[in-house]
Amino acid sequence: MKFEKLRTSRFNQWVIIHLRYLIGFAFFPSGLVKLMGNRFTRISTDNPIGYFFEALYQSGFYWNFLGLAQITAGVLLMTQRYATLGALMFLTILTNIWIITISLSFKGTWIITSLMMIAVLILVIWDWHKFLPLFSYNKVSTVKEYPDPAPVWIVAGMIYAVSFIALYMLDPVKGNIYEKGLTGILVVIILSTFAFSNYKAYRNRRLVPNV
Repeated sequence: MKFEKLRTSRFNQWVIIHLRYLIGFAFFPSGLVKLMGNRFTRISTDNPIGYFFEALYQSGFYWNFLGLAQITAGVLLMTQRYATLGALMFLTILTNIWIITISLSFKGTWIITSLMMIAVLILVIWDWHKFLPLFSYNKVSTVKEYPDPAPVWIVAGMIYAVSFIALYMLDPVKGNIYEKGLTGILVVIILSTFAFSNYKAYRNRRLVPNV
């Protein structure tokens, strides 16, 4: 089967692993802004886009909830093990954002959200075998099992998630020397994690198929 061949390709699995990291991270900046109760944009309310975001901001807890949902989806994706649930959450949230950027005529933003939609659809299709029983009404169906992701990818995902959140909390531009030092340490941790996880996967080829 073509799907089976694509699903068991080492290169494809490596791409999916890092696509989950990338897409998961994409929700962190905007999600943390909302979760912390800050405004997402400074566009004047005379502009329909500014008016829309100001209305969301004034909604209070709903604004925080949106941020929490985005962060949750991003973290689930980056855990690798719960990436399927994260992809579904991400698709739900992103579809709403995508329609908003198109309907309000965001300049250029709709292109970015469209590319993100394509990426998350790829992630959903990657786990399509898990959804097949939902379409088998009153029929006995089996789900193709694939090994869980190797621990190195799960640990790397958690390190990325914590590091990215910590980087957001710091302000290396306006911050003091202490904050700039912590920022440097976090960047080194992220780069070291990327290098170590991929080197280990290269040395032990069996790590990559375990997705």
